[in-house]
Amino acid sequence: MHCYGTLINYLSCGFILTGLVHLVHHRSFQTSYGRHMKLSPPTRMVPARLAWFLQEMPALFIPLLLTLTSYRPSSMGKTLLLGTFSMHYFQRTFVYSLRTRGKPFPLSVMVAAGFFCSLNGFLQGHYLLHCAQFDDDWSADYRYKTGLVLFYVGMAINIHSDYILRNLRKPGEVIYKIPTGGLFEYVSGANYLGEIVEWFGYAIATWALPTLSFAVFSLCFIGPRAYYHHRFYQEKFKDYPKLRKALIPFIF
Repeated sequence: MHCYGTLINYLSCGFILTGLVHLVHHRSFQTSYGRHMKLSPPTRMVPARLAWFLQEMPALFIPLLLTLTSYRPSSMGKTLLLGTFSMHYFQRTFVYSLRTRGKPFPLSVMVAAGFFCSLNGFLQGHYLLHCAQFDDDWSADYRYKTGLVLFYVGMAINIHSDYILRNLRKPGEVIYKIPTGGLFEYVSGANYLGEIVEWFGYAIATWALPTLSFAVFSLCFIGPRAYYHHRFYQEKFKDYPKLRKALIPFIF
Protein backbone atom coordinates (compact mmCIF):
# COMPACT_ATOMS: atom_id res chain seq x y z
CA MET A 1 0.00 0.00 0.00
CA HIS A 2 1.17 3.53 -0.79
CA CYS A 3 2.35 5.67 2.13
CA TYR A 4 0.00 8.62 2.61
CA GLY A 5 2.67 10.76 4.19
CA THR A 6 0.79 14.06 4.03
CA LEU A 7 -2.27 12.56 5.73
CA ILE A 8 -0.06 10.98 8.40
CA ASN A 9 1.60 14.33 9.13
CA TYR A 10 -1.75 16.14 9.32
CA LEU A 11 -3.19 13.54 11.71
CA SER A 12 -0.05 13.62 13.87
CA CYS A 13 -0.07 17.40 14.16
CA GLY A 14 -3.82 17.29 14.82
CA PHE A 15 -3.29 14.89 17.74
CA ILE A 16 -0.64 17.15 19.26
CA LEU A 17 -2.70 20.33 18.85
CA THR A 18 -5.85 18.68 20.21
CA GLY A 19 -3.93 17.42 23.22
CA LEU A 20 -2.37 20.81 23.93
CA VAL A 21 -5.72 22.59 23.62
CA HIS A 22 -7.21 20.14 26.12
CA LEU A 23 -4.26 20.66 28.46
CA VAL A 24 -4.80 24.42 28.39
CA HIS A 25 -8.57 24.22 28.88
CA HIS A 26 -8.85 21.13 31.10
CA ARG A 27 -10.17 23.21 34.00
CA SER A 28 -13.33 23.87 31.98
CA PHE A 29 -14.33 20.23 31.64
CA GLN A 30 -13.37 16.61 32.27
CA THR A 31 -14.56 13.75 30.08
CA SER A 32 -17.83 12.66 31.65
CA TYR A 33 -17.31 9.09 32.85
CA GLY A 34 -16.49 7.41 36.14
CA ARG A 35 -16.29 9.63 39.21
CA HIS A 36 -16.30 12.80 37.08
CA MET A 37 -19.58 11.99 35.35
CA LYS A 38 -22.05 14.85 35.06
CA LEU A 39 -25.29 13.85 33.38
CA SER A 40 -27.90 16.07 31.77
CA PRO A 41 -31.01 13.97 31.10
CA PRO A 42 -31.86 12.26 28.93
CA THR A 43 -28.44 10.56 28.60
CA ARG A 44 -28.14 7.12 27.05
CA MET A 45 -25.82 4.88 29.05
CA VAL A 46 -23.79 1.82 28.03
CA PRO A 47 -22.57 -0.85 30.49
CA ALA A 48 -18.90 -0.26 31.28
CA ARG A 49 -17.66 -3.62 30.02
CA LEU A 50 -19.45 -3.29 26.69
CA ALA A 51 -18.38 0.35 26.31
CA TRP A 52 -14.69 -0.37 26.92
CA PHE A 53 -14.79 -3.37 24.58
CA LEU A 54 -16.43 -1.49 21.71
CA GLN A 55 -14.39 1.69 22.00
CA GLU A 56 -10.98 -0.02 22.31
CA MET A 57 -11.58 -2.67 19.64
CA PRO A 58 -10.88 -0.46 16.56
CA ALA A 59 -7.36 0.33 17.82
CA LEU A 60 -6.66 -3.42 17.82
CA PHE A 61 -8.40 -4.60 14.67
CA ILE A 62 -7.63 -1.78 12.24
CA PRO A 63 -3.83 -2.27 12.51
CA LEU A 64 -4.29 -6.06 12.31
CA LEU A 65 -6.35 -5.67 9.13
CA LEU A 66 -3.64 -3.43 7.69
CA THR A 67 -1.07 -6.19 8.27
CA LEU A 68 -3.25 -8.60 6.28
CA THR A 69 -3.82 -6.22 3.38
CA SER A 70 -0.26 -4.92 3.16
CA TYR A 71 2.09 -5.87 0.37
CA ARG A 72 5.56 -6.38 1.85
CA PRO A 73 5.06 -4.26 4.98
CA SER A 74 8.06 -3.01 6.92
CA SER A 75 9.39 -5.98 8.89
CA MET A 76 10.63 -3.88 11.82
CA GLY A 77 7.49 -1.75 11.70
CA LYS A 78 5.32 -4.86 11.87
CA THR A 79 7.35 -6.21 14.80
CA LEU A 80 6.99 -2.95 16.71
CA LEU A 81 3.30 -2.62 15.89
CA LEU A 82 2.41 -6.12 17.03
CA GLY A 83 4.82 -6.17 19.98
CA THR A 84 3.73 -2.86 21.51
CA PHE A 85 0.66 -1.02 20.23
CA SER A 86 -1.39 -4.12 19.35
CA MET A 87 -0.35 -5.91 22.54
CA HIS A 88 -1.63 -3.00 24.62
CA TYR A 89 -4.96 -2.89 22.85
CA PHE A 90 -5.39 -6.66 22.96
CA GLN A 91 -5.11 -6.39 26.74
CA ARG A 92 -7.52 -3.44 26.86
CA THR A 93 -10.07 -5.09 24.54
CA PHE A 94 -10.11 -8.67 25.78
CA VAL A 95 -8.84 -8.49 29.36
CA TYR A 96 -9.41 -5.08 30.93
CA SER A 97 -12.82 -4.45 29.35
CA LEU A 98 -14.20 -7.83 30.39
CA ARG A 99 -13.02 -7.51 34.01
CA THR A 100 -13.69 -3.86 34.81
CA ARG A 101 -16.23 -2.98 37.50
CA GLY A 102 -16.69 0.63 36.43
CA LYS A 103 -19.87 2.63 36.11
CA PRO A 104 -21.90 2.70 32.86
CA PHE A 105 -20.66 5.16 30.20
CA PRO A 106 -22.60 7.87 28.40
CA LEU A 107 -23.06 6.67 24.82
CA SER A 108 -21.55 9.91 23.49
CA VAL A 109 -18.30 9.31 25.40
CA MET A 110 -18.04 5.77 24.05
CA VAL A 111 -18.62 6.92 20.47
CA ALA A 112 -16.03 9.71 20.77
CA ALA A 113 -13.46 7.31 22.25
CA GLY A 114 -14.19 4.75 19.54
CA PHE A 115 -13.70 7.39 16.86
CA PHE A 116 -10.33 8.38 18.34
CA CYS A 117 -9.23 4.73 18.61
CA SER A 118 -10.17 4.21 14.95
CA LEU A 119 -8.15 7.22 13.81
CA ASN A 120 -5.22 6.29 16.00
CA GLY A 121 -5.33 2.64 14.94
CA PHE A 122 -5.07 3.75 11.31
CA LEU A 123 -2.36 6.32 12.06
CA GLN A 124 -0.10 3.93 13.98
CA GLY A 125 -0.75 0.92 11.74
CA HIS A 126 -0.37 2.72 8.42
CA TYR A 127 2.75 4.59 9.49
CA LEU A 128 4.61 1.58 10.90
CA LEU A 129 3.63 -0.77 8.07
CA HIS A 130 3.79 1.51 5.04
CA CYS A 131 5.77 4.63 5.85
CA ALA A 132 8.42 3.87 8.48
CA GLN A 133 11.95 3.24 7.27
CA PHE A 134 14.22 1.63 9.84
CA ASP A 135 17.90 0.90 9.47
CA ASP A 136 18.86 -2.76 9.28
CA ASP A 137 20.54 -2.51 12.68
CA TRP A 138 17.70 -0.55 14.36
CA SER A 139 17.15 -3.39 16.84
CA ALA A 140 20.65 -2.70 18.22
CA ASP A 141 20.02 1.04 18.60
CA TYR A 142 19.85 2.39 22.17
CA ARG A 143 16.56 4.17 21.37
CA TYR A 144 14.93 0.90 20.36
CA LYS A 145 16.12 -0.92 23.48
CA THR A 146 15.40 1.93 25.89
CA GLY A 147 11.98 2.52 24.39
CA LEU A 148 10.94 -1.11 24.65
CA VAL A 149 12.09 -1.31 28.28
CA LEU A 150 10.04 1.79 29.12
CA PHE A 151 7.04 0.44 27.22
CA TYR A 152 6.95 -2.91 29.02
CA VAL A 153 7.67 -1.37 32.43
CA GLY A 154 4.84 1.11 31.84
CA MET A 155 2.49 -1.64 30.72
CA ALA A 156 3.30 -3.69 33.82
CA ILE A 157 2.60 -0.66 36.04
CA ASN A 158 -0.66 0.01 34.19
CA ILE A 159 -1.92 -3.58 34.46
CA HIS A 160 -0.91 -3.94 38.11
CA SER A 161 -2.54 -0.62 39.02
CA ASP A 162 -5.76 -1.61 37.25
CA TYR A 163 -5.71 -4.87 39.22
CA ILE A 164 -5.44 -2.93 42.49
CA LEU A 165 -8.29 -0.59 41.53
CA ARG A 166 -10.50 -3.44 40.36
CA ASN A 167 -10.09 -5.30 43.64
CA LEU A 168 -10.83 -2.31 45.86
CA ARG A 169 -14.52 -3.09 45.54
CA LYS A 170 -16.44 -6.26 46.04
CA PRO A 171 -18.91 -7.19 43.28
CA GLY A 172 -21.90 -4.85 43.48
CA GLU A 173 -20.16 -2.19 45.58
CA VAL A 174 -20.28 1.40 44.31
CA ILE A 175 -18.34 3.18 47.07
CA TYR A 176 -14.86 4.69 46.60
CA LYS A 177 -11.88 3.56 48.66
CA ILE A 178 -8.26 4.69 48.97
CA PRO A 179 -6.04 2.58 46.69
CA THR A 180 -2.87 1.19 48.27
CA GLY A 181 0.04 -0.90 47.05
CA GLY A 182 2.36 -0.59 44.07
CA LEU A 183 2.89 2.94 42.81
CA PHE A 184 -0.35 4.00 44.49
CA GLU A 185 1.83 4.46 47.57
CA TYR A 186 3.39 7.43 45.76
CA VAL A 187 0.78 8.76 43.30
CA SER A 188 -3.01 8.81 42.99
CA GLY A 189 -2.92 8.11 39.24
CA ALA A 190 -0.58 5.11 39.11
CA ASN A 191 -2.56 3.54 36.27
CA TYR A 192 -2.28 6.76 34.26
CA LEU A 193 1.43 7.08 34.99
CA GLY A 194 1.97 3.55 33.69
CA GLU A 195 0.12 4.28 30.46
CA ILE A 196 2.00 7.54 29.87
CA VAL A 197 5.33 5.75 30.38
CA GLU A 198 4.15 3.08 27.93
CA TRP A 199 3.45 5.49 25.11
CA PHE A 200 6.59 7.55 25.56
CA GLY A 201 8.57 4.32 25.50
CA TYR A 202 6.73 3.38 22.31
CA ALA A 203 7.58 6.79 20.82
CA ILE A 204 11.27 6.38 21.68
CA ALA A 205 11.43 2.83 20.27
CA THR A 206 9.93 3.98 16.95
CA TRP A 207 11.43 7.52 16.93
CA ALA A 208 8.71 9.06 14.78
CA LEU A 209 6.22 11.94 14.77
CA PRO A 210 3.04 9.79 14.63
CA THR A 211 4.03 7.77 17.68
CA LEU A 212 5.22 10.86 19.55
CA SER A 213 1.93 12.59 18.76
CA PHE A 214 0.01 9.78 20.44
CA ALA A 215 2.27 9.94 23.51
CA VAL A 216 1.76 13.71 23.79
CA PHE A 217 -1.99 13.34 23.28
CA SER A 218 -2.14 10.71 26.04
CA LEU A 219 -0.16 12.88 28.45
CA CYS A 220 -2.38 15.90 27.80
CA PHE A 221 -5.62 13.96 28.30
CA ILE A 222 -4.95 11.53 31.13
CA GLY A 223 -2.39 13.67 32.97
CA PRO A 224 -5.05 16.22 34.04
CA ARG A 225 -7.40 13.34 34.87
CA ALA A 226 -4.85 12.04 37.36
CA TYR A 227 -4.77 15.49 38.95
CA TYR A 228 -8.58 15.54 39.34
CA HIS A 229 -8.54 12.01 40.76
CA HIS A 230 -5.98 13.21 43.30
CA ARG A 231 -8.11 16.19 44.25
CA PHE A 232 -11.20 13.96 44.51
CA TYR A 233 -9.42 11.64 46.96
CA GLN A 234 -8.16 14.58 49.06
CA GLU A 235 -11.64 16.07 49.32
CA LYS A 236 -13.40 12.79 50.04
CA PHE A 237 -10.96 11.22 52.51
CA LYS A 238 -9.65 13.29 55.43
CA ASP A 239 -7.00 10.64 56.11
CA TYR A 240 -5.68 10.58 52.56
CA PRO A 241 -1.85 10.24 52.57
CA LYS A 242 -0.35 13.74 52.69
CA LEU A 243 2.84 12.86 50.84
CA ARG A 244 1.12 11.13 47.92
CA LYS A 245 1.32 13.10 44.65
CA ALA A 246 -1.05 13.13 41.68
CA LEU A 247 1.02 11.68 38.82
CA ILE A 248 4.81 11.96 39.27
CA PRO A 249 6.27 10.51 42.51
CA PHE A 250 7.64 13.18 44.89
CA ILE A 251 7.11 15.95 42.30
CA PHE A 252 3.51 16.44 41.08
